[in-house]
Amino acid sequence: MAENDNNIKRGALVVLEGLDRSGKSSQSVKLVSFLENTGCAAELWRFPDRETCVGKMISSYLANQSQLDDHTIHLLFSANRWEKRSLMEDKLKAGITLIVDRYSYSGVAFSSAKGLDFEWCKAPESGLLNPDLVLYLDVPPEKAAERGGYGGERYERLDFQKKVGEKYESLRDSTWKIVDASLPMEEVHKQVKEYVMECVLSCANGKPLTQLWLQ
Repeated sequence: MAENDNNIKRGALVVLEGLDRSGKSSQSVKLVSFLENTGCAAELWRFPDRETCVGKMISSYLANQSQLDDHTIHLLFSANRWEKRSLMEDKLKAGITLIVDRYSYSGVAFSSAKGLDFEWCKAPESGLLNPDLVLYLDVPPEKAAERGGYGGERYERLDFQKKVGEKYESLRDSTWKIVDASLPMEEVHKQVKEYVMECVLSCANGKPLTQLWLQ
């Protein structure tokens, strides 16, 4: 990225990750509402974005309506993020905080849990925008499986979700905050909004945009 991008005053890129049914979507909605109520410009994004051409192919696959090779679907998930990268950067530079429900970490965790090489899975994600904060909603797979709607999509199987959890552990870095998602929803919300406000203020004061997994 250009040198004049250093320490720009901007919105924050906040990613929520976790196993299926860990509460990411609910917490993402609550976070955007909270930020808007504080006067902070914020948008909710979800990956996969099922409205794009690539996203529609992914949606069909996840609903078990089509079959694709594991490598192919991994690259489609990555392409879905790449097709939104420029818009994401523009939004952040315009001062809008993005609350993102799943990002590259999901792609790597799920694909490598299927047996694909871990580093191969990371490679197509290199160069996407690096999150300022990753909130990992930590919940035992058995507890997530008890929540409503579980099993409706391809990856919602208990044995597989356990493998995904192990892969997530290998992806954690200093940007991650681990939140106990077994707690009541309001308790979880209280924790995540504190992390997010600190991050939003930091970015508003000036912070460079960096790229994911580039040396």
